[in-house]
Amino acid sequence: MTSMPASERLGSSIKLAERALQSAKHAALKPAGLTVPQYAALLFLSEKPGISAAALARSCGVTPPTMNTVLKNLQERGLIERTRHEWHRNVLETRLTDQGRAVMNDADARAIRVERALAAEFTDEERATLVALLGRCATLLDSVRPD
Repeated sequence: MTSMPASERLGSSIKLAERALQSAKHAALKPAGLTVPQYAALLFLSEKPGISAAALARSCGVTPPTMNTVLKNLQERGLIERTRHEWHRNVLETRLTDQGRAVMNDADARAIRVERALAAEFTDEERATLVALLGRCATLLDSVRPD
């Protein structure tokens, strides 16, 4: 078996960047009273009102049980409302409340500052290259993932 030092592993660099991004967003969202997963859920709900919890979990990259916990917490705070679907009675539609929209807008402005600071570190060409390279990483990793 061959060895590979951590310093040569691309996954280590990707994870380091992801951790730093999550940490920066966590700090930015704290004054808005949201965690990163809660913010992500509110953001996707603002773009797709009525989305199911399962679809929301997929969009946010979390498991359905984790998303159910996130949604329960958001509902208890009055930021979302969940109602039975008009035709599919076993499906709950989730929507932002007015308060949820206000909190999401505040949190989004904070998250955008982090995203803009990150984007400003790169030229337009570098950003396009980085996005393309990360896309290639995701495609390759999805193709080699064991079932």
